[in-house]
Amino acid sequence: MAAAAAAVTVLLPRVPTTTYVTRCSALPSLPPRVTTSTTLFSPSVNHFSVSQKSFLLQTRASSEESSSVDANELFTDLKEKWDAVENKSTVLIYGGGALVAVWLSSILVSAINSVPLLPKIMELVGLGYTGWFVYRYLLFKSSRKELATDIEVLKKKITGTE
Repeated sequence: MAAAAAAVTVLLPRVPTTTYVTRCSALPSLPPRVTTSTTLFSPSVNHFSVSQKSFLLQTRASSEESSSVDANELFTDLKEKWDAVENKSTVLIYGGGALVAVWLSSILVSAINSVPLLPKIMELVGLGYTGWFVYRYLLFKSSRKELATDIEVLKKKITGTE
């Protein structure tokens, strides 16, 4: 019986099998890419040579003045400012404390991000606070003036000129 079943399977013609891959995605598929570029104002990058392509990707910021930064000048300015500081140990302690605070806040944010639903709730809180801030300080001219005076007072408190 087993030999007969094997003979039947050998004698049957092969049916071509095609496998269709079904893809489930929440994103819509993109339209096909258009390869012809016959428009006047948007030439394709493929029509340019390699040197012209690199020229297209170069970006240069320029101004009226020559603003090249000299490394030696930068280091001398920093050295002069560091020499002008009276309490160097205090500056180092504050700088180290700031680095530790950034590191700890990074750990805290990653811990919050790993809790389900909490990141979305925090996004909603941030969105609500942003809306309140815009309504309170940026929407009306008088409140913008109030915000500007508050910032100036805070700057004077920080710099110690008050």
